[in-house]
Amino acid sequence: MTTELLIFDCDGVLIDSEPLASRVVWQALQGAGATISQAEVHNRFTGCSQEDARRICLEDLGLDDLEAVFAGSRTALYGEFARSLTLMPGIADLIGSLAHAKCVASNSSMERLENSLGLFDLWNAFAPNIFSADMVARPKPAPDLFLLCAQKLGVDPARCLVVDDSPHGIVGAVAAGMRAIGFVDPSDPRKGRHAVLQEAGAMLVASGADELRQAFDTVLSTSFRPLPQRRVADVAVPL
Repeated sequence: MTTELLIFDCDGVLIDSEPLASRVVWQALQGAGATISQAEVHNRFTGCSQEDARRICLEDLGLDDLEAVFAGSRTALYGEFARSLTLMPGIADLIGSLAHAKCVASNSSMERLENSLGLFDLWNAFAPNIFSADMVARPKPAPDLFLLCAQKLGVDPARCLVVDDSPHGIVGAVAAGMRAIGFVDPSDPRKGRHAVLQEAGAMLVASGADELRQAFDTVLSTSFRPLPQRRVADVAVPL
């Protein structure tokens, strides 16, 4: 069996958005009276869907006026994206060199994707095959979003390969019966990311676009046995 579809996460894989987003969210939470460090915000909120972020704010941080918090942070975030957002180094050239069918599967809202990835020509390399957590009942780590990608592009899930920087995404891919490559930003300050992604089920972990290109050279040129789909409950999400 060979790979037919490459599925890319967006934040932290295609665009260098996560440090900006973490800082904006931290500032919004501080303004709302939450006691939480910027490092903890980065660890807990990166890769989360809006639903999961709201749950953390409500249940763990004790915030009540979530609409005010998220509306304010969203406005600030889009402004910061317009001023400072960049693509991950080397990723545009890598995407441009790929002959396989490809798409985006992001836990972000479509509005956020349009205000982030949509700022760059790279959007056109994927459009219209850009899929958001808005489109499914359950975001990552559920397999729903990945299965939607496979369905829309008419590809057997077993022939899909996912690239994601979050254990939520790796777990969701494995649950969908897909293989996954973990991606680590070489400048990510969090320790042990390779181990976290491997524990979640990544077959390989690549640091930066050059290593990801090497991983593709290895993985896409070889045939493989399909993985079975699994229940999310059977696939642990590393902290």
